[in-house]
Amino acid sequence: MEQNQVSLKKEVLAGITSFFTIAYIIVVNPLILADAGMPYEGVVLATILTSVVGCLIMGLYAKAPIVLTPGMGVNAFFTYTIVQGMNLSWQEALAAVVMSGIFFLIAASTPLKDILSKSIPQSLKHSITVGIGLFLTFIGLQKGGIIEASSATFVKLGHLDRPDAILTVIGLSVTLALFLKNVKGSFLIGIALTTLIGFFMGHTQEVKGMSDGFSFKPFGELFFAFDFSGITELSFWIATFSLTMIITFENMGLLYGLLPDQEKFPKAFQANAASSIVSGLFGTSPTISTVESASGIQEGGRTGITSITVAVLFFLSMFAAPFIAYIPDGAIAPILIIIGGLMVQQIQHIPFADFTEMFPAFLIIALIPLTYSIVDGLAFGFIAYPLVKWMSGQKKQVTAPMYVIAFLFFMNFILHTIV
Repeated sequence: MEQNQVSLKKEVLAGITSFFTIAYIIVVNPLILADAGMPYEGVVLATILTSVVGCLIMGLYAKAPIVLTPGMGVNAFFTYTIVQGMNLSWQEALAAVVMSGIFFLIAASTPLKDILSKSIPQSLKHSITVGIGLFLTFIGLQKGGIIEASSATFVKLGHLDRPDAILTVIGLSVTLALFLKNVKGSFLIGIALTTLIGFFMGHTQEVKGMSDGFSFKPFGELFFAFDFSGITELSFWIATFSLTMIITFENMGLLYGLLPDQEKFPKAFQANAASSIVSGLFGTSPTISTVESASGIQEGGRTGITSITVAVLFFLSMFAAPFIAYIPDGAIAPILIIIGGLMVQQIQHIPFADFTEMFPAFLIIALIPLTYSIVDGLAFGFIAYPLVKWMSGQKKQVTAPMYVIAFLFFMNFILHTIV
């Protein structure tokens, strides 16, 4: 603890902040996986227990302040592409999760992780941080009702007279004031105050599908329910390959963008992989290093105590999930917006004078939020990098592994067009 120049109080506070920023996953992940035919309340428990185990692995093994929960985006891929698109049963899809997690763990536990890490240019690593920052801001603006979908322009300014937008503006003002005055726990205090203000405004969060209490029986339908009977089918292996690409490179990108101490990358990467396998065993889509981890890190989280604190709170949430679900989006949105702005500051480290370094980085920065997918944003930048270098006569600056990564991303796009 002394080596990291942190205190137990600061780490616990960081964990509490991270938890309340990501707590929405308890409700949202089951809603998405229910569309795959999985029992809603069973997935609630699967989400909680997987997050508990994932955060414990990250905290105890990697000693990193990263929160692991079933990832947004990959859960939609699980439901709408693998199950509904490829016609795998959800049990077969869970088998693909387990298999992809095993491949991920092999990559994370061998020299392959070092090869991958060293082959990625610094300009792309910095752009990942910036892209994730813009993504966080975009999510925050969306959650807070500041922006909304448009059939004409895809996105437009929301109705600022609506309660959710008003609460977000109030919450942003309160939290920003606390943050700029360097108040300890400014994000957590901001969430609490905004939630309280929302209560007096009569602003309530609608919660669907959650009963007053739930039993462990629905979870029994998911626990070790994976089915490898379709292992001889091409669709199973396409699903496994796609999941492996997503969880490997999305987690790699997130860890580059979030970890305060990059020396913890190898073990954190392995913790990600082990947690992905647990996801398939417990009955949910793969876990991801969440972008919301940035809230705890910004509050001073530097060690595994932050992650362990989140694990404890997720466990306790089994008894309070219906109440946690009522924290309004307007209380979470300001945190995401501020953290996004802080992460975008990394843009100053990208060499804009060199177009061959700048343009692939620019694609990552632009396409992570615009595709609403970290891994798709990475794909465009990673494919463009060797192409731009080759076209400009600088192909010797590209490592052989970088060409392989670009090819794998390209193949992933091709496979998506097939299915």
